Amino acid sequence: FTSAAVADWANESLAAETEAVSDGLPAFRALRAEVASHLAIVTGSGRASATHPEFRWVNILLGNLKNAITGTYHAFKFAKYASRYLADFQYRFNRRYDLRSILPRLIHAAATTTPWAEDWLRLAEFQA
Repeated sequence: FTSAAVADWANESLAAETEAVSDGLPAFRALRAEVASHLAIVTGSGRASATHPEFRWVNILLGNLKNAITGTYHAFKFAKYASRYLADFQYRFNRRYDLRSILPRLIHAAATTTPWAEDWLRLAEFQA
């Protein structure tokens, strides 16, 4: 992480009234100019930092992501398909409060999407 990269990301992705909390990584100082407030909590390392109450939800999310990927995709080529696995998790995470809509929305998207040739679909694998 560089300060410039964090500032660019924050400028594009965060609203000006955002209240940001970070772990004290120096690059996150760039948030001060991009958001309404920034609280840096220096956690150090080890178990105490992982159990810090301010970051509990982050650790739960990361644990769920790790378990979802390793439990579901352990037999596949992870390095080759990692971006797709993360996209799958992101899709489900973003719709976690309306689980009943996931399947109908997926069916609608599949039925209304224009068919593409396999060559075009595989281009996304090489664009990272």
